[in-house]
Amino acid sequence: MHETVQPSDLSFFSTLAAAESLSAAARELGLTPAAVSKRLTQMESRAGVAFVNRTTRRMMLTPEGELYLEHARRILDEIDELAELLGSAKRSPKGLLRVNATLGFGRSHVAPAISRFVAKFPQVSVQLQLSVTPPPLTDDAFDVCIRFGEPPDTRVIARRLAPNRRLLCASPAYISKRGMPATAHDLTKHNCIGIRQGDEAYGVWRLTTGRGASRKTEAVRIGGNLTTNDGEIAVKWALEGHGILMRAEWDIRQYLEDGQLVAVLPEYDTPNADIFAVYSQRHQMSNRIRAFVDFVALELRTAAGERMA
Repeated sequence: MHETVQPSDLSFFSTLAAAESLSAAARELGLTPAAVSKRLTQMESRAGVAFVNRTTRRMMLTPEGELYLEHARRILDEIDELAELLGSAKRSPKGLLRVNATLGFGRSHVAPAISRFVAKFPQVSVQLQLSVTPPPLTDDAFDVCIRFGEPPDTRVIARRLAPNRRLLCASPAYISKRGMPATAHDLTKHNCIGIRQGDEAYGVWRLTTGRGASRKTEAVRIGGNLTTNDGEIAVKWALEGHGILMRAEWDIRQYLEDGQLVAVLPEYDTPNADIFAVYSQRHQMSNRIRAFVDFVALELRTAAGERMA
């Protein structure tokens, strides 16, 4: 009699679910699609339930498949952490590390840091996924998420990696043509470049002035003829003189320094955009996660120091 759950199936199904299609899973596992389909069928037969609803191009997990995946990932994580606690991996991090980051910052800063990280720790395998919208904090598909702003959720650990401000900016050509705003309300008279990302309220910029009891925040509804979900595109539009942009300092500092962009309303504060590494509380003992977060924090501090030099 076969066991309902076999240990080797856990890693197989975790990879299958992350790939989102049989053909993609086959490439990841180094198998043929037919072999992947056969193994999945055998798993479902042993369990007596369907784990996946198959279509011609995609597959969707059934409720039983979601349950299996949740427990499979938790068990795999606990196996890795047990190995580390026993000391076999404490001297040098090893194992699979799944990382998520935003598109622009992920390309510019996280991917290069990962390249140097695996060169230092070759026994760690890293899977990087970039996305416009950060995954839910309860999503077990990733071990570490690099995101802007501290998440308001005590169920996760959020380690601050580097300070970061959102700044308003525009090209000198745009300011020469349309004038420099003097107050937050003046932004309503300007062409503002919109970015649709994450759960942030689109089309509303919150600007704060003053100190202590006199501190005041204004919510300004901006308008313009250009919007995008890609921050790099928005920066290019600002460089080309299309309007005023609110963007993280890490993405525009070089352009402010060389004069391609100028600061707009610098006396106003904007919502926090500090860079955080977010991971589950149950991963806090993981050697490879601690090593990765420490490494990225050092990389960002080094980059910030070079930028300020």
